[in-house]
Amino acid sequence: MGSIQTAIIVLAFFCVIVTLFIVGLLIQRGRHSRAKEALRKSEERYLLALESSTDGLWNWDLLSDTVFYSERFREILGVSLEEFPGTMESFRSRLHPEDADATWTAIERHLKERVPFNVEYRLLTKSDTYLWFLARGQAVWDAVGSAVRMSGWIQDITERKQAELNLKAAISEIKQLQDKLEAERAYLQEEIKLEYNYEHIIGQSDGLNYVLYKVEQIAPSDTTVLVLGETGTGKELVARAIHGLSPRKDRVLVKVNCATLPTNLIESELFGHEKGAFTGAHARKLGRFEVANGATLFLDEIGELPLELQSKLLGVIQDGEFERLGSSGTIKVDVRVIAATNRNLEEEVRRGRFREDLWYRLNIFPITVPPLRDRKEDISLLVDYFVDRISKRLGKTIEIIPAAVMNALQNYHWPGNIRELENVLERAVINSSGPKLHLVDELKKPDKDSTKANRTLEDVEREYIVRVLEQTQWKVSGKNSAAEILGLDRSTLRARMRKLGIEKP
Repeated sequence: MGSIQTAIIVLAFFCVIVTLFIVGLLIQRGRHSRAKEALRKSEERYLLALESSTDGLWNWDLLSDTVFYSERFREILGVSLEEFPGTMESFRSRLHPEDADATWTAIERHLKERVPFNVEYRLLTKSDTYLWFLARGQAVWDAVGSAVRMSGWIQDITERKQAELNLKAAISEIKQLQDKLEAERAYLQEEIKLEYNYEHIIGQSDGLNYVLYKVEQIAPSDTTVLVLGETGTGKELVARAIHGLSPRKDRVLVKVNCATLPTNLIESELFGHEKGAFTGAHARKLGRFEVANGATLFLDEIGELPLELQSKLLGVIQDGEFERLGSSGTIKVDVRVIAATNRNLEEEVRRGRFREDLWYRLNIFPITVPPLRDRKEDISLLVDYFVDRISKRLGKTIEIIPAAVMNALQNYHWPGNIRELENVLERAVINSSGPKLHLVDELKKPDKDSTKANRTLEDVEREYIVRVLEQTQWKVSGKNSAAEILGLDRSTLRARMRKLGIEKP
């Protein structure tokens, strides 16, 4: 009886154990099912997040070197799975060459030094255009510190980058405008230092009225003008009158005297240069063509322009394009050109010293300013104007111009034209102690030979310069020198002497 009870107790205990074991298995199975269901739901939520994300997600398995790209990633680039498989080469092939080094450097630093991965780069879309992206990522390292995985996302920032590029372009344009305004200001400061021989065109002769008629006729257009005439006739004043009546009158008239600049500096002065373009070029400089963009450029003494620069000048006049010294970039300008010379350019072309095509391009609308000897009726008006202006400047009062003085002035040949007249009158005012003008220069009538029609402008100019040099005992510069009498800068006078073959005996 006792053994039977013991067997029943053991059996009951065994049943309890089995029951508990079965219950434990059921509980464990339930937990596993719930965990599996939770994982499934988590994966569904992750996939839903991928599908709803506006950014492209990626997951790079470093051990297998395979990459998971989200559908949104491919959608942004406009490519299919076949066109953009899960490899790093897919990414490499569409990365902009200019961004490759920076991108791979950022990846390597993140994997090795754990520097945060944050980089901007461009990727090629299916439409063969590049979009800008901001990429961020985070690696996962194993127990020994080796990176095994790297995940991240890309965000389309093309609009922002375009705005930045537009801002940079605007800043660059503002800088160029500032440079141009600075160059224009510097030019104006140089111009203010100059003393012009006159402020207005004075006279009423038929020859001068015809010049003014042609000025009014051509001023409203952008046609290139060539002003011809002897030294001192007022060619620059005619150029200023054309500019002043033109639609460009609100901008400065920019002037370049081709006779006063050394040959090696003329190109830089006209077209500008980049920093380091030649020895002494310590900074970029805008040329006169850039300064005159939208305005008028007056090229005085165009006949003195070196032959090797004439082709470049022709190109600018025809096409409005040129390159700075030391730069391969083409600059476009809108410049109206007025040129002036006292030389016979047709003769210069025949002698091979001036390009024929440039001559034709400049000679579209020539205006010839008559010499003072052909404007005798204007001399009295000019005398009154200059005497009044010079007297005020010197603090004197000249009220009487004797008839003998006026006759002498009107009968003189004036090889130096208006510039010589002003110099003669200034010396007269200086030497006049009372209200009456006293003439100190001995104005002789010209020899018959000097009025021969076959004499060239060069002959007249050479003879006059030699006569003034002899009068000053060949003193070129300084007080009471030939340069002062002629109203020329000493470097200009020396350049003219070399050009005309004038040497001290």
